[in-house]
Amino acid sequence: MTPDQKTEIIREERFEIVIVGKRDRDLHELIGRLDEELLERYPADEIFGLDFDSPKADETTFAVAYLGSRPVACGAFRPLEEPYAEIKRFFVERDSRKLGIASRMLAYLERKAAEAGHAVMRLETGEAQPEAVGLYSKFGYEVIPAYGEYAGCESSLCMEKKLNNR
Repeated sequence: MTPDQKTEIIREERFEIVIVGKRDRDLHELIGRLDEELLERYPADEIFGLDFDSPKADETTFAVAYLGSRPVACGAFRPLEEPYAEIKRFFVERDSRKLGIASRMLAYLERKAAEAGHAVMRLETGEAQPEAVGLYSKFGYEVIPAYGEYAGCESSLCMEKKLNNR
């Protein structure tokens, strides 16, 4: 997307979150690094990505966080069967962690999902990602039984949180 196509920007000093399209170059570069990191922690058949050619990708809201002009984080949510939405492809560059970016991105995605009418946010992570589990727990996510495509995957840890719909 070109800068004039960005639909919303959240700015804090040198930090901003931008809604992007599913073909955005920065988004795909970050997702590539996410996949590399996940392959360090899990077998390839236990990594659940997102098919960008699927019609579900057209319903997904994607966001990229920038520090200055550098893309440093990404995240998305997609609708599931009501009342659920699901966090997907959530990632912060290693050298940009511990700066509050993940917290702001998660809060932003939750707000956008609530504005879209979703009452509950779900996600899948794993014990091999203790940083992610800690973040989600801090934000009020609780462990639930594995759902959907994650059922039966031993490394999957599923969580959910009720959103504050206004």
